[in-house]
Amino acid sequence: MRGSQGGELALSYVWQQRLERWKSMLRGLFGGGGEQQPRPQICPACGSLVGISATKCHVCGTNLRFSLAALSKKFSGVFGEHDAPVTSILLIMNFLMLGVSWLAFAAVGKGGGLTILYGLSGEPQYRLGASYGPPIFFLNEWWRLVTAMFLHGGLIHIGFNMMALMQFGPAIEELYGSARYLFIYVFTGAFGFLVSAFTGHFSLGASGALLGLVGVMLAVTSKRGGSYMRDLRSRLISSVVILFVLGFSGFMAMDNWAHGGGLAAGFVLGKFFADRQPNNANERRRAYVLGWLAGLVVVASFVLMIVHYRDPTPFSQQGSSLEVGRCVSAVSATRPPSGGNSCTL
Repeated sequence: MRGSQGGELALSYVWQQRLERWKSMLRGLFGGGGEQQPRPQICPACGSLVGISATKCHVCGTNLRFSLAALSKKFSGVFGEHDAPVTSILLIMNFLMLGVSWLAFAAVGKGGGLTILYGLSGEPQYRLGASYGPPIFFLNEWWRLVTAMFLHGGLIHIGFNMMALMQFGPAIEELYGSARYLFIYVFTGAFGFLVSAFTGHFSLGASGALLGLVGVMLAVTSKRGGSYMRDLRSRLISSVVILFVLGFSGFMAMDNWAHGGGLAAGFVLGKFFADRQPNNANERRRAYVLGWLAGLVVVASFVLMIVHYRDPTPFSQQGSSLEVGRCVSAVSATRPPSGGNSCTL
């Protein structure tokens, strides 16, 4: 890596560690790394020091090779064990799906102009898994509750949402641990879209899950005293009130139902979960189960989206493309308008 005057710049310590970790993984995959001396292991479930060749923890009994804890440890190591790996994965997935959405629009001749900024809403997004009541409740396409939280209406939409993700995500992931954090994100986002679909909205975006994170933070601040927590809670409440006022005013087409559902679900989970990382083997085991359950639900939802991608849609059945591009805001997209260009929330 070279600086502006041609000299080489050293990588930061964090990136040096990350590169060494990736190199070690690759050496292990291809049979290399023989020059490294074997070292004692740390049990991923209870944190105890175990032998070099041990396959099972002598304290908690966790299998060091094939348990959920071991798999989670190896998976998080790819993104850095202390660098909010789940938040990094969510960020990548959201931008990846934005690219897929644009390609889907370009494939039908609708990817030009300013579409990439705010016009990615319509039939291609429906095929990619946007949330909509009729297919969810009458065709049992429940996977839409999950896939919709990875879709966005354009760069403006995803820009605001990902800034919020990077603001709240790492702190909550550090507080609860990656496994429970992933469960919170997926559950609150899906619940928000469930409420939205029940009220008849065509919706997409990460804002339901993001409001879920805000709900968790509100619950945490309500359980802790001190002036800092009171000030943080006051700021969060003010931001939420402003968001809902903008939504109900019609100034911005926001899906208040998805926001409200995610916020409520997050607040309940924040009250239910202890606001700390799991600190013993049983708590870690339960956290890993929740995390892997959420991860498998996400994977299964995208598989089902691919399977049903070519199914007939309400757009094609009505013989016209419903115009929902104007219903995309910096926070969420709402249902196709019943008439004109206005969006009814």
